[in-house]
Amino acid sequence: MVKIPEEAISELTHFIAMPFDFAGGDLVSGEQAKCADPAAAIERARGMWKVFGHAGAAAFVRTGYPESQVTVLRTFGAVPEDFEI
Repeated sequence: MVKIPEEAISELTHFIAMPFDFAGGDLVSGEQAKCADPAAAIERARGMWKVFGHAGAAAFVRTGYPESQVTVLRTFGAVPEDFEI
């Protein structure tokens, strides 16, 4: 078995696009889509909102594991307050 140094795991970076929809008056998140880079995450989020008709979408970067830091890149439409920039 290969042992991975702990500091290597803390450097994991994921670029994610996530849609939001209204359900019972609340915004709920949809399925996250992993993307290759920040630009791809922003374009994917824009498409989720504009093309697929979700109430809103956010593109963000998640860095680290198991403790992670989230940085919102861009939002479109209606998103929860946690994602507003």
